[in-house]
Amino acid sequence: MMNTNPDSVRDNGMKTPTNPAADSPSAADNPTVASSPSGTTHIRSFVHRRAHITPSQREALDRLMPLWAIPYRARVLDFEQAFGRKAPTILEIGFGMGETTEKIALARPDDNFLGVEVFNAGVGAMLKRIDESGLQNVRVIQHDAVEVLQQMIAPASLAGVHIYFPDPWPKKRHHKRRLIQPPLIKLLASRMQPGAYIHLATDWENYAEQMLEVLNGEEALENTVTSGYAPRPDFRPQTKFETRGLRLGHGVWDLIFKRKA
Repeated sequence: MMNTNPDSVRDNGMKTPTNPAADSPSAADNPTVASSPSGTTHIRSFVHRRAHITPSQREALDRLMPLWAIPYRARVLDFEQAFGRKAPTILEIGFGMGETTEKIALARPDDNFLGVEVFNAGVGAMLKRIDESGLQNVRVIQHDAVEVLQQMIAPASLAGVHIYFPDPWPKKRHHKRRLIQPPLIKLLASRMQPGAYIHLATDWENYAEQMLEVLNGEEALENTVTSGYAPRPDFRPQTKFETRGLRLGHGVWDLIFKRKA
């Protein structure tokens, strides 16, 4: 089982310059998200873990957050203003250390990529990649993804959604903690433009089955293949962890659905 998310802790208190934003979406545009076991209002897109962050990642956080990060605010984000251009915007939830995000953004310069991650190590690593690769089409929000979706992403505004290798929570009693649940997918679908795609990937077969069930159960979405799982698209690079897992005989499952017109 591969997991691209780093073991780190949440830190949403970092000070960054503010970006002008439009009015907040109405409550009608925010489908209710199921309560988590802790009693919060939704299943969070992360779990608190003990941190390890390298000096270079910390330096990137200190130096590059003002350049490439967007602070969380309970207002709708203006994509054109945030990216300095008008282009299709792809949301990625949980980009880990940013390897895949960097490769996709480099290969698709005409698209904007908005990555949401909470872990300091991952955010620092992604900021380093943006800086070293000279990427202009990636922005980062360090905050819980569900709250970002509810407050900052306008309805019918996203051209695509990427969620790659989320924590599988393999023990059955922990399945309720999995990120891919019907309320989240309903919320994501409400933020997708007609024809926009959602692409999930996992190396945990039981989670792949749950993902397929949840996506099939969302009436606003339809599978891009006749049924079941999609082949890995060319735009999603095969990571070193995935390559190693496949060599050991582990499976990887991709699911690609689109928003109905």
